[in-house]
Amino acid sequence: MAHFKRSPRTARTPRFKALAVAALACGMVALGAPSAVAAPANPVTHPEKDWLGSQVAKHEPARGNMVIRPSAVQTAGLDVSGWQGNVNWSAVAANGAKFAYVKATESTTYTSTYFSQQYTGAYYAGLVHGAYHFATPDTSSGAAQADYFVAHGGGWSRDGKTFPGMLDMEWNPYGSACYGLSASGMVNWILSFSNEYHARTSRWPVIYTATSWWSQCTGNTGDFSSTNPLMLANYNGSPGPMPFNWGFQTIWQYADHGTFPGDQDVFNGDMSRVTALANG
Repeated sequence: MAHFKRSPRTARTPRFKALAVAALACGMVALGAPSAVAAPANPVTHPEKDWLGSQVAKHEPARGNMVIRPSAVQTAGLDVSGWQGNVNWSAVAANGAKFAYVKATESTTYTSTYFSQQYTGAYYAGLVHGAYHFATPDTSSGAAQADYFVAHGGGWSRDGKTFPGMLDMEWNPYGSACYGLSASGMVNWILSFSNEYHARTSRWPVIYTATSWWSQCTGNTGDFSSTNPLMLANYNGSPGPMPFNWGFQTIWQYADHGTFPGDQDVFNGDMSRVTALANG
């Protein structure tokens, strides 16, 4: 992705010499001015519209309205972003939610302005809470984005009420579905984020994705199943087939609207398992 400048040609005639002198003069003026910073190839222009599943809903539309009634061995929850604004967490808790994931960051330039209200509000309403990061693998390295996430709300504490941070991997809202990366490049990017997050927090991040995106963009290579819990998106009545080598989902995002604000989730276990994930 590097660009190389050609060496200027030597002027061989008066006409070319005059042009060269004029160009040199312009260059000297440009050098005297503050240098412009090149815009990123894929700027993050609407992060408030990029929530957990925003692109899944576009690529895998639901067949109908989904209502899941958690069984005795499942636990109801939700995920929200700045799109929901301030959330009435006492009402959410009264309706039966036990956990919530909240968007914190995107790339290395955006932090949700509603993060504090949503993240701390969920905690004080008695929910187990966690933060998530919307990945943009074409704007910076996985490690850089993990560092930004940890520095802006995505950390972890062993308080029994905080999930490890979550990495949101889905279709690119700004361009190429797989962010211009090869399958191996995508796996390495995810690994870079995961390893850095673990180094900073001692926890492996939960990975959020859809099976079809994972197949398309990693080529079903790379195995995160032994370290990273899975949050799976599928809005068509069941979790469906798992992404490469995961045997089960820890959390299923089954609808993008319903009883709770934001997306509707169910934890694959009772409240003791929710607490176990929080405690590591």
